Amino acid sequence: MREPEFHSSWVTASGTERGSGNLTGRFPFWSFTKTIIAVCTLKLCEDGVLDLDGRLDGVSYTLRQLLAHTSGLADYGSIPDYHRAVAAEEEPWPRDILLKAVLAKGPLFAPGEGWSYSNVGYMLAREQIEMVSGLGFAHLVDDIICRPLGLASIELATTHDQFSRLYWKAAERYHPGWVYHGCLTGTVVDAARVLHGLFSGRLLCAAMLKEMLARRPLGGKIPGRPWTDCGYGLGLMNGRMGRSGRAIGHSGGGPFSVNAIYHFPDRDDPVTVACFTDGKDEGQAEFFAAGLAHVA
Repeated sequence: MREPEFHSSWVTASGTERGSGNLTGRFPFWSFTKTIIAVCTLKLCEDGVLDLDGRLDGVSYTLRQLLAHTSGLADYGSIPDYHRAVAAEEEPWPRDILLKAVLAKGPLFAPGEGWSYSNVGYMLAREQIEMVSGLGFAHLVDDIICRPLGLASIELATTHDQFSRLYWKAAERYHPGWVYHGCLTGTVVDAARVLHGLFSGRLLCAAMLKEMLARRPLGGKIPGRPWTDCGYGLGLMNGRMGRSGRAIGHSGGGPFSVNAIYHFPDRDDPVTVACFTDGKDEGQAEFFAAGLAHVA
């Protein structure tokens, strides 16, 4: 069996930045996009444009509940036809058809009364911030994240052509429209710099970062992954990875690659690590990131 191919970048609080593998190729961020959606949402709340806890029109959940996965919404990951269509390399379903299929399952629980991971919740959160701000998600990412941090590689992928330019050749066969909340792409260096920028106070004020870090405990060890304690904030997985200590960030995965982008605040010189690898096992990327954090 071929060994996985790792590409990584890390930056410390004191400013040391290093990397290995391909540092200029473009990679799909997958669910790390959720972290960026949450940052954009909280920045708009900081600016008084949005109310994190106001009930959204026509529904019983709030933006906070969408970002925390406590809205009660189901997810399209539980729909077998979705996975069959992706495997068959079909064109993505129209948004309304996808949403109808998810909502047909009914709520999993009353808003705030449970926790269940929902890509659909992040699709709706993204749509809400676009509607209220009057700006598309790509524009918001540029305004709120890329320009303040001086990042040039990050792009919202919406077409086959954009995915065909990514590092992994298998990306040519995948349509990013199947990621309904959106799939940002960019270099491993810029992925690390986004999270480093968040924890260095360059993206959100202290009060909003505190809201983002408010953590719901979800359990202990996960087999095959480095987590020894698990929790979730707003767009942030938030727990512990063994001897590497607290880990705050997000993992992501698609049909051909996975990633792990985490901040490790318990190191003597806190470090933010981004790791991208091929395959479908998010644990491989997480173990690599945790290992880098321990020695960086």
